[in-house]
Amino acid sequence: MFRRHPCIWYDVGCRAQGVLLFIRGEGMTELFGALPEQAVPPALGRGVPRLRQPERDQPGWQILALEDLVAPEHPVRAVWAFVQTLDLRPLHEAVKAREGVPGQAPAAPALMLALWLWATVDGVGSARELDRLCTEHLAYRWLCGGVSMNYHTLADFRVAHAAVLERLLADGVAALVAEGLVALDVLAQDGLRVRAGAGSFRRRARLEDLAAAATARVARLRQDVASDPAAGQRRNRAAQQRAAREQQERVAAALERMRELEAERARRAKSNKAQVAKQKEPRASTTDADARSMKMADGGFRPGYNLQIVSDPKTQVILAVDNDTTGSDHGLARRGLEQLATHAITPADYLVDGGFAKHADIEWAHQRDIRLWCPAMHNKHGTPPYAPRPEDGPGVADWRRRMASDTGKLMYKRRCQAECVNAAARRMGLTRLLVRGKEKARTVLLWVALAHNMLRRFELLRAAAEA
Repeated sequence: MFRRHPCIWYDVGCRAQGVLLFIRGEGMTELFGALPEQAVPPALGRGVPRLRQPERDQPGWQILALEDLVAPEHPVRAVWAFVQTLDLRPLHEAVKAREGVPGQAPAAPALMLALWLWATVDGVGSARELDRLCTEHLAYRWLCGGVSMNYHTLADFRVAHAAVLERLLADGVAALVAEGLVALDVLAQDGLRVRAGAGSFRRRARLEDLAAAATARVARLRQDVASDPAAGQRRNRAAQQRAAREQQERVAAALERMRELEAERARRAKSNKAQVAKQKEPRASTTDADARSMKMADGGFRPGYNLQIVSDPKTQVILAVDNDTTGSDHGLARRGLEQLATHAITPADYLVDGGFAKHADIEWAHQRDIRLWCPAMHNKHGTPPYAPRPEDGPGVADWRRRMASDTGKLMYKRRCQAECVNAAARRMGLTRLLVRGKEKARTVLLWVALAHNMLRRFELLRAAAEA
């Protein structure tokens, strides 16, 4: 590289030992002469440290692709590959944007499904949080691939396709059974009580006052909107009217729920009048009318839902889910078996805990060649729980003999493996529901079941390959 001096031309060459100057032209001797060797002065202590400081305002070019930023072995790639194998034709049929028709094209259903599956595995249950991660987290950005997101679309997609999620769950289980990775002879059912976001529990008198006030407010705002000449004010009034109408609907739903609670209490009063008389007046929530105050795992009472999970205790694959608003599992075993029957699944042995024990369900299962395994509840008289009784039917008598035997005790020990499914659901964020309503809560449980089965499929395939 050539440089120009006012008197001479010279070029600079770089070597490993330093920079040498090669001078060409006249005046070389006069310019430098015979310079003596100069010694470096010794350091008088430690100098100022030399550091590389960040310079964030320095402009530069960065040419890269999202594909290069995610490692080939990153788990998010497995999630995307899993979604690519699913049959999403019902979701594509619901898309209104078509070729030759005007309209904004929505995000691909496969992308929305992959985002919520990965978010569920990551323990993210908020649409706003997922929207933020889609712009800040590398794995979520890789899934989006440049497609913009907003939390309204994410929240609507999460709760709008319960039927599709249930079909995907059933198809996934059928595929695992066809591949010989899951057996359906021994199944287990367990309840998982999850706290709801409901609040504002009120008694009947207060609900009736709120209903009257909401009705009067809706009527007054409707009249104001019709008589207001200003367009801007009309829009504000319309928004207020919409909010008042939604409040009126929530109060009406709470009153309907109150009628159900009162009817339930009347039925219980016929068999246990003294216990019902000690209870306080029932209350319903104006925030989430379907939620019910129930006893949680820590012993406290909070509004929540009783989520039911049916799984294979050996492989811990979820087969079916359900949602109930009662605080007890009593009598829910039959509902779980009936739901399995809709998918042509009839287990030989069905494991549940003591809260599910109901003689009518045991007899019903016995008539269908299903052995129900559950411990007996200890009665107040202190009699042996598995001793034969004259009123026992054939199913209950067989159940008492089985549970009292050593073989029955060994069989029932397998039920504890189903608790691992509940623990996995808790790790995926199923500790508190951020949605309202029984159906939406069940949809969130379907997302957890689908994500859990996806992980179990990866593990079962890996174990089969190693074997």
